[in-house]
Amino acid sequence: MHVYLTHPQVTIDPTVPVPQWRLSPVGVARIRDLAREPWLRRFQRIVASEEVKARESAALLAQALGVKDESAEDLHENDRASTGFLPPAEFERVANAFFASPTTSVRGWETAAAAQRRIVRAIEAVVETSPSSSTIFVGHGAVGTLFKCHYAGLPISRAQDQPAGGGNHFGFTVSPPRMLYDWRPLEKQPPEID
Repeated sequence: MHVYLTHPQVTIDPTVPVPQWRLSPVGVARIRDLAREPWLRRFQRIVASEEVKARESAALLAQALGVKDESAEDLHENDRASTGFLPPAEFERVANAFFASPTTSVRGWETAAAAQRRIVRAIEAVVETSPSSSTIFVGHGAVGTLFKCHYAGLPISRAQDQPAGGGNHFGFTVSPPRMLYDWRPLEKQPPEID
């Protein structure tokens, strides 16, 4: 079993590139609380996106578990460099269009279809390097949703997105590729999986 976990709340700073945003105090507190949960002890690896907020989350979890945190280049969020920071209402409009038209670049963003192919390849490549290790992947909401849609056999849709606020997780297996449970907040442990 593997878990895909999205970083929790961040400090939003329009003057800083989004990939460099850091966890907010609330986000740090949520990850620290999660790091104390006994259910995490079943995981042998933590692999994060290279974005700062994901790396910070992974480092706190890895320290608690006594494992090395790793990163993988292609686990990053969908590429939105063409627009950079967008005010919340505008971001929501563009994100809705991103999911609604998966093969179209909205305002220069990476397409949802391309981001989905990238995240699926990246996660499967990490698992392939150590197939018997249960891994926590620490990443982002949009690409996590795209991965989930692929593994659940669903069309790309924002209806499958994580609950608002970030800091959620879902479980899956790669061999065979399937979803084990849907989005849950960090504070809620996975169901018992046979």
